[in-house]
Amino acid sequence: MMGQKLLKHREALLGLVIVLMILSIGSRVPSFIAPNNLVGIFNDTSILIILALGQMMVLLTKGIDLSMAANLALSGMIVALINFHYPDVPVWLLLILATVLGLIMGAINGLLVWKLGIPAIVVTLGTMSIYRGIIFLLSGGGWVNSNQMGAEFLDLPRTMILGLPVLSWCAIAVLLLVSYFLCYSRTGRAFYTAGGNATAAYYTGINAGKMQFISFCLSGMLAGFCGYLWISRFAVAYVDVANGFELQVVAACVIGGISTMGGSGRVLGCLFGALFLGVINNALPVIGVSPFWQMAISGTVIVIAVLLNERGNKRKGRLILRDAALARQKLAVKS
Repeated sequence: MMGQKLLKHREALLGLVIVLMILSIGSRVPSFIAPNNLVGIFNDTSILIILALGQMMVLLTKGIDLSMAANLALSGMIVALINFHYPDVPVWLLLILATVLGLIMGAINGLLVWKLGIPAIVVTLGTMSIYRGIIFLLSGGGWVNSNQMGAEFLDLPRTMILGLPVLSWCAIAVLLLVSYFLCYSRTGRAFYTAGGNATAAYYTGINAGKMQFISFCLSGMLAGFCGYLWISRFAVAYVDVANGFELQVVAACVIGGISTMGGSGRVLGCLFGALFLGVINNALPVIGVSPFWQMAISGTVIVIAVLLNERGNKRKGRLILRDAALARQKLAVKS
């Protein structure tokens, strides 16, 4: 019973844990709960939030995208090189270009999974290496530094609007758009059906493979969008940009209750999962915890979250089997 309640109110519990973490650390380091610092934590987590929302859509359709960070790095490197060699190209055009490039890379992943039936984890591991290799070919292994980028290119994510940087507003906008898409659009709702029950999806006219393709396109598009945001925020582009960040993205989803088995999860949980990692990443150095312990703590939290998710999935499976058995018994009695 206690486990069921925890799973049922997962988002509320996770939100409470985040608040308690912030307050407990603030009691030791008062500057940690200063408004400016809290805004900074959210801003630092903004890219993780956007990428986690993209990963969530793929996970809902029973896939996984491990190429998101490489997609981000390649899109970011391309727009950084264009800005360096052609500084007169408008920033808004570079932002659109990065998003389109990400969409194309996501579509490649989706087509390979949908049309060729290759497992998503195999496809995205392969394209992850391919995209990193292309970055090396384009850059020659070199870096594009801040002094080679235009002021407008670097300033956009830092521009303040109503007390928040543009980067934070981008995360809020994507959060609202993805929430509306999954809750109110036919395709968004079909993601849940396709990932949760492919047989039911088939009989209701939903093409599960096509839903996976669309989810990869959206995931790639958001990764490309973040490509510009990452490069302009950190003012450097190189081969290993965001290397390994895809693991944090998956972790944010898992901690937020997004099932790796497909068909289950909510946007609010995804947001709280990303914020949880963001608070940990910002808090542990403040209280003097070594990077090794940071990794151990994050890994422990991820394992616990996976166990909770799997327990919930097994319970759902048992309930489905139980209900089916009861239905057969009733038919037998009537006959």
